[in-house]
Amino acid sequence: MAALSSSTYISKSSINEFSLSNNKHSKSFFLLKLKLNNKLHSRRRNLSVNNALSVNQQLFSVQQETTDASSNGTVVPDSESVISSIKYHAEFTPSFSPDKFELPKAFYATAESVRDKLIVNWNATYAHQEKMNVKQAYYLSMEFLQGRALLNAIGNLELSGAYAEALTKLGHDLEDVAREEPDAALGNGGLGRLASCFLDSLATLNYPAWGYGLRYKYGLFKQLITKDGQEEVAESWLEMGNPWEIPRNDVSYPIKFYGEVVNGPDGRKEWVGGENITAVAYDVPIPGYKTKTTINLRLWSTKVAPEYFDLNAFNSGDHPKAYEALKRAEKICYILYPGDESHEGKTLRLKQQYTLCSASLQDIIALFERRSGEALDWNKFPEKVAVQMNDTHPTLCIPELLRILIDYKGLSWKEAWEITQKTVAYTNHTVLPEALEKWSLNLLQQLLPRHVELIEMIDKELIDTIIAEYGIKDLELVKEKLKQMRVLDNVELPASVLEVLVQPEEIPIVDLVKEEESAEEGSEEVTEATSEDDELKVKEPKEVKIIPKVTFEADPNQPKMVRMANLCVVGGHAVNGVAEIHSEIVKNEVFNDFYKLWPEKFQNKTNGVTPRRWISFCNPELSKIITKWTGTEDWVLNTEKLDELRNFADNEDLQSEWRKAKRINKEKMVSFLKEKTGYLVSPDAMFDVQVKRIHEYKRQLLNILGIVYRYKKMKEMSAEERKENFVPRVCVFGGKAFATYVQAKRIVKFITDVGATVNHDPDIGDLLKVVFVPDYNVTVAEVLIPGSDLSQHISTAGMEASGTSNMKFAMNGCIQIGTLDGANVEIRQEVGEENFFLFGAEAHEIAGLRKERSKGKFVPDPRFEEVKEYVRSGVFGPYNYNELMGSLEGNEGYGRADYFLVGKDFPAYIECQDEVDKAYRDQKKWTKMSILNTAGSHKFSSDRTIHQYARDIWTIEPLVLP
Repeated sequence: MAALSSSTYISKSSINEFSLSNNKHSKSFFLLKLKLNNKLHSRRRNLSVNNALSVNQQLFSVQQETTDASSNGTVVPDSESVISSIKYHAEFTPSFSPDKFELPKAFYATAESVRDKLIVNWNATYAHQEKMNVKQAYYLSMEFLQGRALLNAIGNLELSGAYAEALTKLGHDLEDVAREEPDAALGNGGLGRLASCFLDSLATLNYPAWGYGLRYKYGLFKQLITKDGQEEVAESWLEMGNPWEIPRNDVSYPIKFYGEVVNGPDGRKEWVGGENITAVAYDVPIPGYKTKTTINLRLWSTKVAPEYFDLNAFNSGDHPKAYEALKRAEKICYILYPGDESHEGKTLRLKQQYTLCSASLQDIIALFERRSGEALDWNKFPEKVAVQMNDTHPTLCIPELLRILIDYKGLSWKEAWEITQKTVAYTNHTVLPEALEKWSLNLLQQLLPRHVELIEMIDKELIDTIIAEYGIKDLELVKEKLKQMRVLDNVELPASVLEVLVQPEEIPIVDLVKEEESAEEGSEEVTEATSEDDELKVKEPKEVKIIPKVTFEADPNQPKMVRMANLCVVGGHAVNGVAEIHSEIVKNEVFNDFYKLWPEKFQNKTNGVTPRRWISFCNPELSKIITKWTGTEDWVLNTEKLDELRNFADNEDLQSEWRKAKRINKEKMVSFLKEKTGYLVSPDAMFDVQVKRIHEYKRQLLNILGIVYRYKKMKEMSAEERKENFVPRVCVFGGKAFATYVQAKRIVKFITDVGATVNHDPDIGDLLKVVFVPDYNVTVAEVLIPGSDLSQHISTAGMEASGTSNMKFAMNGCIQIGTLDGANVEIRQEVGEENFFLFGAEAHEIAGLRKERSKGKFVPDPRFEEVKEYVRSGVFGPYNYNELMGSLEGNEGYGRADYFLVGKDFPAYIECQDEVDKAYRDQKKWTKMSILNTAGSHKFSSDRTIHQYARDIWTIEPLVLP
């Protein structure tokens, strides 16, 4: 790393006298920086930075004369040096006009100031990892749902006080400045948020690791709620630039699509022709908490070289043709999860996945080669590299790593396959069929012809393994195993395999008996043939059985597919689920055949969330109370300390403080809901919240139907009866329905229609409010979660892999109502069964209940029929809800028969909600339950999960900076 010598020093006064309006000081400061810049240019170039450290980073790091012992020996800037740094960026790295220092400009200058400090630590981390050359983990994910970075960064750097004071002196409040930051539109749901929590924990725990993703220009979409329900518009998070990212124009890799595979002059396969683009790196520093370790999130953007711009076409007026190649490349990183109903949409998604895999692996391999130097040994690649695939989106890592090792590094198939299997691991996130990705073999063949050849070889390896394991005596068994386990689905078996498995049309089973066999063995006598034809003398069989031929033909009426999840299992050394119940389903149902073949591959790694963002920073009121009653701030790093709160759960003083903190958070939530939705709600009500991706299996529909039933019963009562029978509730929803998911969008529309009716009903008043918060994201969650009293995690049992929002709510003392699904099972165990409202069918019952439904044996509860009829009556407006209600009716058919068991669980759900009302009336009991939820959340820190990944899958060790 390029660094200033220890004798280089800048006095405080030379910085503190600098002012936005003082040209004299501006000029002298600029000249000073120029001198330092010249010194920096004389240093060797460090590949971990753009060219060299910015001078302001050096100023920021060397100007302090004192060191804070509590900060691991690192220099801690005071407010005056922070002011100087902010002022510098306001003038010399401006994104705004120079005459004003308003909130938007204040945010960018502040963020760039913080980034300077991050880069100092970041480069130190990189240099130390480069020097030590230890094994490193690389986490590949299509999503990283980061949220705002400013408060998280200064919190992890322990600079919140200095920045708050500095901004106050500059005329702004830190929280107001932080609100100017848009959420990074790099993710959608729990998958992306988990990835971001993992990066925070990796940095905090000093593990050598990087994240890899794509830099989406427009994100998933920005959600608007109108009278027609959800509408989607493009995200604008990059319109003013991203102060946290550093473009690495010198770090780019070629990506190819289409073309053909030919044999090169040296006999190696060559992938030639086709469409060529370039992936360019954008780096985002991820700081650890109370450590100098700062790791990297590398995001890829796509472009083409200038020569692909057709200047002749442009000048002749054919502008679309002129920039066709440019747009084709750029659109790869436009949108997260582009609609894939069309062929073009499917192609674009596959291009995204391959771009992530190819660019990342080329980068990882380049780093391995550089660190290995002349001692390059490819057999040591798995000893230095661990690649984790977050769900099936990065599956193409497997054939891509093989391609590079075989076609470019000259390894044999056997060598490359062994290295790949030792390097790659797979996290499964779902049991839903639509999430177990399959790709058209024809599309893959067109887009990635060399990879299809390698996938066919992997498939052949698997087939050979299956036959070696099960033999060929029971061909029906072999056929079933191949059907379930092959990577290639509905694709003809290789000819060499068919030769082994082929049979005659019919096989007669006869009593062939050798004459010379003894009678005591019960055999018929057969005289050994003496003729030249060596014929056997066979007695007439008593019985002939005909075994029908077992065929292995593909179905010409079905598409040929590539099963990405199967490829992940075959190509990696570890497969993990993300909650105990989910991992059991993975082993016993989803991948049972693979589990029987390779039981050692399968593990559980229950998800976790970072306690820094999800308690310490987003809920400072509760954090102070936890620190006071546990006697230490260590709980932020060691959440086991939270368990000590159990000892004080009945303490009246703690309960009083706990309720006050909750009240403060609820009042913040009231203001937030008014700002975002226009609805004014009472903080005296119970805040009942369900915020997550809108999907039928997550059953927002069950929740809103329960609310409709509640509303209907209220309307049937007098005002006095209502107050006596119902606890006031504010029911809050949030989440995005995928743009092409029609049923999910109907559910959003239904929720907003119910809210529009209920919230304007003078008979109901504050007894019931229904609020849908638009554009749910991390920042919204940071307000809603601390203010919630009850949170709903009510998915159909066996369908939610884990969930992470349930963990965040538990950490913040929010009591949960839910099914035995995902991490709910473990949360309930930890917080105590009496502190979790449980209802609904269990996972092992679901298949039987669906079967009963298909036979017409399900009898709906009268209350369920009543609520559907009420919806259809038009009380919630003119929208026709027949399609939505119809999905809950009938016994079979697509989009019918209540596949997610809303009707089955409805009676238990509304009865459980009665128990919630009863418990909430006893505030002492409720507060105790809340405390025990926070205490029980101690096992759901992402730090704990990362330690398990590092130990059991990646085999990496922490690397603390000196």
